[in-house]
Amino acid sequence: MKKLSIDIETYSSNDLTKSGVYKYVEAPDFEILLFGYSVDDGEVRVVDLACGELIPEKIVAALSDEDVTKWAFNAQFERICLSAYLRKHYPQNFYSYSIPEDSVGNYLDPHGWKCSMVWSAYMGLPLSLKSVGGVLKLSEQKMDEGKALIRYFSVPCNPTKANGGRSRNLPEHDPAKRELFKTYNKRDVEVEMAIQHKLRNFSVPDMVWEEYWLDQEINDRGIALDMDVVENAISIDAASKDKLSESLQELTGLENPNSAAQMKGWLSDKGMPMESIGKKEVAAAMEKAPEDIARVLTLRQQLAKSSVSKYQAMQNAVCADGRARGMFMFYGANRTGRFSGRIIQLQNLPQNHMPDLTQARELVKAGDMEMLEILYDNIPMVLSELIRTAFVPKPGYKFVVADFSAIEARVIAYLAGEEWRSEVFKNGGDIYCASASQMFKVLVEKHGQNAHLRQKGKIAELALGYGGAVGALKAMGALEMGIPEDELQPLVDSWRAANPKIVQFWWDVDRCVKETVRKKKDTETHGIRFSYQSGMMFITLPSGRRLAYVKPGMGENRFGGESVTYEGVGGNKKWERIESYGPKFVENIVQGISRDILCYAMRTLSHCFIVGHVHDELIMECSRGVSVDVVCEQMSRTPPWVPGLILNAAGFEAEHYKKDD
Repeated sequence: MKKLSIDIETYSSNDLTKSGVYKYVEAPDFEILLFGYSVDDGEVRVVDLACGELIPEKIVAALSDEDVTKWAFNAQFERICLSAYLRKHYPQNFYSYSIPEDSVGNYLDPHGWKCSMVWSAYMGLPLSLKSVGGVLKLSEQKMDEGKALIRYFSVPCNPTKANGGRSRNLPEHDPAKRELFKTYNKRDVEVEMAIQHKLRNFSVPDMVWEEYWLDQEINDRGIALDMDVVENAISIDAASKDKLSESLQELTGLENPNSAAQMKGWLSDKGMPMESIGKKEVAAAMEKAPEDIARVLTLRQQLAKSSVSKYQAMQNAVCADGRARGMFMFYGANRTGRFSGRIIQLQNLPQNHMPDLTQARELVKAGDMEMLEILYDNIPMVLSELIRTAFVPKPGYKFVVADFSAIEARVIAYLAGEEWRSEVFKNGGDIYCASASQMFKVLVEKHGQNAHLRQKGKIAELALGYGGAVGALKAMGALEMGIPEDELQPLVDSWRAANPKIVQFWWDVDRCVKETVRKKKDTETHGIRFSYQSGMMFITLPSGRRLAYVKPGMGENRFGGESVTYEGVGGNKKWERIESYGPKFVENIVQGISRDILCYAMRTLSHCFIVGHVHDELIMECSRGVSVDVVCEQMSRTPPWVPGLILNAAGFEAEHYKKDD
C-alpha cells in the first residue's frame, strides 16, 4: 500500500464553523460516522462506524505510517479527526511528532498527508470540492444532497414532538437516508480521486508540500489565549453597551438607539438628515454638528463598534489546554499562494496605539470596569485595542515578533532594477522620504527638511506600485489626508517619472503575458518565465513555484482596449472570467515572491516554535534566552533564488502580542 484516499463523515455537538476542527473533536460526543477510503486508487469502500463496522487493521495501521501517503480534500480535517479517533480507539496505533516542550502532541504527523484542496489551489482552482468538480467537468460530481444529509446526521437537531424529543438523528431513525449518506461519502472519495487524476500532469513541487507540512505544524501548535482577558472583555463590553444605550435613550428618547433607521429619523428631525450613519459619514458629520448632536453621534459610534466579536471567536475556538488552533489556511489566496486567516482571523486584528496598553490590559484582566470608566471615555475602543493582547506565550516563554521591512517595495525594486530604491534599502533609508525626494527633487527628512512631503511619498508608494492612478490614491485615503484633488494626477505623474524601470517592468510583463496567451509560447522578462500548457498559463517565480491562470484568453477591457482574461474566483467569491493586465500580474508576482520569502524564513526559524504569522510578520513562542537580534538576522537571510535582494527584519519581545510601538 502506497496511497490511501480518504473522506469521513462525523458528528459533534461543537459547531465546526465557529470552533474549527481542533475544538470540534474535543466534544465528548465527537465520533466518526462513516469512513470512506480507497487503497492505491482501487475500489472505494465505506465503513459504517456508526452501525458497528470496524476499519480494517491494515488501514488503521496505515493512518500513522508515513510511508503511506494519505490524500483527502482539506486533509487537515481528516487528519485531526482521525488523530482523535486513534487516540481513543487505537492508542497503540497513534504516533505523534511532538517533543516535550511543544504542544502538537495530540495530532498525527502531517508529513504522511497530502491535500487535494492544496493541489487545486496551486492550480488556481476553487477551494471547495463541489466547485473544483464543476470547473474540471469531472464525470463524477459531488452530490447536491450532501448538505441536507450532514444537517440530519452530523449536527444536533431540535427536539420536537414529531421526532420524539430527541436532540440527535441516528442511522436507525431513517435507514434510507443512512444508505444515501454512505453513497454520498463514497462519491466524495471518488471525486477527490478524480481531481488527482485530472491534475496528474501538473505536480505540486516538493517545497510546497514541505511548506504545507510546516503550516500544519503551526496550526497544530496553536497560540495560547489569556482567557481572563477574553471573558472579562466580553462581560465589560456587554455592560458598557447597556450604559451607552441607556445614555442614548435619555438623550434621544428613542426606543432602540442602535437602530440605524430610528437614529436617522431622529437626526432628520433635528435638522441634520443623513443617508448613511456609517463610520466615515458620522465622523464627518460630527465636525459640523451642534454640541448636543455631536454628543449623540459620539455615543452612537461607540455603541456601534463591534469590539467584542473577536473575543467571542476566541471563546468559541479555545481548546482544553487554553490554545486556539487552526487559525491559518495554507494557500488560502490561490492567486498568489499567500495564507489566509480562519476563525479569529489574525490577519485583520485592530491595531493598538494606546501608550498605556499594558495598564489597560491589566484592568480588563482583573475585570475592573469602574477604573476603566474613570480612566477612559471610550471603553469599546479600549477593548478593540486590547484584542491582540489576549494572545500570550505559554508560562516561562516570551513572544518574539519580527517582520520584514517594506518587503513588497524591496521585491519590485529588485525585479525591475530600480537602483536608487535598492540603494535606499542597502543604506537603511526611509523609502517614503526617499520616494518623496525623488518625486519632488528636494531633500525630504522624516523629522527635518520638507517633512510634510513624506506623507505624499508614503501614499504614492502604497497606492501606485501596481499601476494605480488617481482612483487608487483616493481609495487609499488621499483626500482625507488633506491632499487636494487637483494634486492627485501630478502625484501619479511624479511617482511614475521617479520610477521608470518599475513602469517599464509593468509593460514588459504585459507584453510577455499577451504573447504567451496569443501564441501559446514561452516568454521571459526580468527573470520571470511565462508559459502555456493544456489550457493554463503559468508564471514561474524565482523560487520555482508557479502561479496558475485557468483558461487564459484575449478580451476587451472596459476602456475598449485589449486585455488578458482568465477564469478564477472574483471579488464576489464566484467563479468567473477575470480581466487583467501587466501591472496586476506584477502585483501577483511581487506578492507571490514575498510569500515565498516569508515561507523561506518560516523554515529557517521553524525551531523557534512559530505560533502565528500575519502578512509579513512572524510570532514566535521562544525561551527566555532567545535573542531578538539573532532571530531578525536569521529572518533577514536572502534566499538563494533571489541573490542580491536586500532584506531587513526588525522585531521585539513581549509578554503578550501587540503591534510594535
